[in-house]
Amino acid sequence: MSPNGFSGVEKEYIRKHHHHHDLAENQCSSFLVKHIRAPVHLVWSLVRRFDQPQKYKSFVSRCIVQGNLEIGSLREVDVKSGLPATTSTERLELLDDEEHILSVRIIGGDHRLRNYSSIISVHPEVIDGRPGTLVIESFVVDVPEGNTKDETCYFVEALIKCNLKSLADVSERLAVQDRTEPIEQV
Repeated sequence: MSPNGFSGVEKEYIRKHHHHHDLAENQCSSFLVKHIRAPVHLVWSLVRRFDQPQKYKSFVSRCIVQGNLEIGSLREVDVKSGLPATTSTERLELLDDEEHILSVRIIGGDHRLRNYSSIISVHPEVIDGRPGTLVIESFVVDVPEGNTKDETCYFVEALIKCNLKSLADVSERLAVQDRTEPIEQV
């Protein structure tokens, strides 16, 4: 689980916020990074919505939450056709509005992602003199029987990349409407 190829800042955030327990032999994990041209408050306002992942996750058609958006709350997610699943049951593991960290664990559903857990963290940065956001998402998951670690990681990474691209698209559209002012360089 070495975060190779990342900048020093990215490595530090990964070390600080992306703790997954020791990997078992039959598990894979990865870290993905996305730089978004929108301020952190806008991006976080979308990410933190455990009850409305469809606001930026294009594979989600519907979400029903049980509980009051607190640790242990469950959501039943309906997945759009085209993926090898129709539902996923997920538990909120962490929602930290100060550090901007969300962690979710999949606990059921009609898919092959067993013992899947993810952590997504959102960090302010400056992009071309304007407020931007660094988003890091990491995951760990069991490798299904009949698949390799590489195949499993490739599949999950492809889903996360789509979600992060959609998050960037939605956030950047909102940022244009918000007309964020440039940050003065010191």
